[in-house]
Amino acid sequence: MQVTFMIKDLPQIADQILLSAPFKTILFYGEMGVGKTTLIKELAKKIGVTDTLSSPTFSIVNEYKTQTDKLFHFDCYRITSEEEALDFGIEEYLDSDNWNLIEWPEKIANLLPEKSTKIQLIKNTNGSRTVKLEPMK
Repeated sequence: MQVTFMIKDLPQIADQILLSAPFKTILFYGEMGVGKTTLIKELAKKIGVTDTLSSPTFSIVNEYKTQTDKLFHFDCYRITSEEEALDFGIEEYLDSDNWNLIEWPEKIANLLPEKSTKIQLIKNTNGSRTVKLEPMK
């Protein structure tokens, strides 16, 4: 799936992503300021999170509840080594059957599960964004 959209189209894009993503671990790639957290907030609403999401830049992971399970939002930007991620127990999160939405997954590349969905976000010159979604292989 590849779609170009404006910010006002986020609810529809989130619906498309959730219908197309084969796995509950979604990896968000893209430069700083491209809208990863904004997209994650919309996805979380669609999944059923009622709390207000905030970026876990300093805490690395935030936990949210839905009616049926949990959603974990990771921001790995500040992680300096994969060992640091292992120290806070990332494997337990990734092995759970909960939603794992991970920003800056390239920081923990060797720890990522095979059953993940990759999302590449690109900011276009006209202010729109392009999202590319593909299962990891």
